[in-house]
Amino acid sequence: MFVDRVQIEVEAGGGGNGCSSFRRERYIPKGGPDGGDGGDGGSIIILAEEGVNSLVQLAHQHHWRGKRGGHGSGANRTGRKGEDMVIKVPPGTVVIDAKENFVLKDLAKDGDQLIAARGGKGGRGNLSFKSSTNRAPRECQPGDPGEKRLLTLELKSIADVGLIGKPNAGKSTLLSRLSRARPEIADYPFTTKFPNLGQVQIDIDTSFILADIPGLIEGAAEGVGLGHEFLRHVERAGLLVHLIEPAPVDGTDPMENYHSIRKELEAYNPKLAARPEVTCVTKAELPGAEEFRSTLQQELGRDVFLISAVTGQGLNEMVRQVAQQLEAAKNETEEA
Repeated sequence: MFVDRVQIEVEAGGGGNGCSSFRRERYIPKGGPDGGDGGDGGSIIILAEEGVNSLVQLAHQHHWRGKRGGHGSGANRTGRKGEDMVIKVPPGTVVIDAKENFVLKDLAKDGDQLIAARGGKGGRGNLSFKSSTNRAPRECQPGDPGEKRLLTLELKSIADVGLIGKPNAGKSTLLSRLSRARPEIADYPFTTKFPNLGQVQIDIDTSFILADIPGLIEGAAEGVGLGHEFLRHVERAGLLVHLIEPAPVDGTDPMENYHSIRKELEAYNPKLAARPEVTCVTKAELPGAEEFRSTLQQELGRDVFLISAVTGQGLNEMVRQVAQQLEAAKNETEEA
């Protein structure tokens, strides 16, 4: 099961109580205070780790509790520190404060982490209250409670390139042809319910991550269909590959399909619509595919690739163009 959005409650461990104690030994009638401090409570840490693929573990456990610190004791013994609890999530997870609705941290890379709730500080024992004017203090402090938070964890897939297009445009078939990924493929809409990632190897030193994003329909920016499920994941991709089916099985106009997806990107986030795009007409083996490619190319005023994931037509040229654009974007980032 793939889970990309969960809400959890985290509560760090409370600090241990300080101890009020006096030294009691034979032949030492006035040993003085020797109560130790309580140990600090364990914190809740959220860690992005490569190899974790979804938030399914968190979907089955809503409450996460850190361990309490140990209580102080006599002979100036400090309580044991509570062990931190580490929650592992996939890289690309955004941690949001659910009550105040603001982003705490974007755990974009492997190893990124966030202390979501800090453990409570241990209370002071009576030894720490000893002074020149208070030689035999009896007071001690209880431990502080740990922080408590309600969090929303939202996974946004990290990929260099995102495949976009209407349902049944051929995204999953293309991903399976270019990489070792094996997404579900069928002749009905919305086969892809969640993003599939695959690595496209160009040569020994060059590769990129390609994401097959769930199909988009009109109204997605308002949450219709898979709506935000689609758009949340495509936000990460630096380059978009737009696939258009020349003869949709539902009888819709392919040109209108292209423009409707562009409108949804613009409505959701204008910056997303401004991303570089490689436009491809899929299923080149179908009648009328070449004519539609020429019409679309003329309207856009730039190259449009004619490809087929079945026969392999145009795939090498398209992959080379994607690699060139990724390299150009990388060079611009380094210069900036």
